[in-house]
Amino acid sequence: MRVIAGKHKGRQLRTVADLSVRPATSRVKSSIFNILQNRVDWEESLVLDLFAGSGSLGIEALSRRARRVVFVENSKRAVEYLKQNIALIDASSDCEILASDVFEYLARPRGLFDVVFADPPYDFEVLKRLPTMIFQSGVVSPDGYLIIEHPQELRFEPSLLWEEAVVRKYGRTVVTFFQSPHEGRP
Repeated sequence: MRVIAGKHKGRQLRTVADLSVRPATSRVKSSIFNILQNRVDWEESLVLDLFAGSGSLGIEALSRRARRVVFVENSKRAVEYLKQNIALIDASSDCEILASDVFEYLARPRGLFDVVFADPPYDFEVLKRLPTMIFQSGVVSPDGYLIIEHPQELRFEPSLLWEEAVVRKYGRTVVTFFQSPHEGRP
């Protein structure tokens, strides 16, 4: 798993050897950042990486000069790899790593974020309600994006709190971009 663009392009990241962490593939990660390219001013952006695992999405944002990234991960093993990856790119001053349950964090969030990544396990029991839970927590800025990687058969429970802005399929994987609903938005 490598950083695909930006100031840390080509850096090899470490991850948990078993399948307890499922990092975004290079193809999916590349597509996510291509979609965000003209929508996000990375140098001004605050990023939240939920279910961070080894941190590949948040680290990609740091490589593109995100102002700050907060990583939230519950697995102690994954947090150790995440810390190693942050040290590898010498970015500890640009991020915060929270060894915490995502829902404990969302109950007491620390600010608004321009980009929120959520890459939970595909068998996660509340996956259908995840966008609503994240928007209810207030972590997504009014013009921000929530990006969730999920299995293709999943249908999210509708909510007035968000709308799907972009949906892309990659085999059995789907990436959905969510935004707060705004009148007049194309």
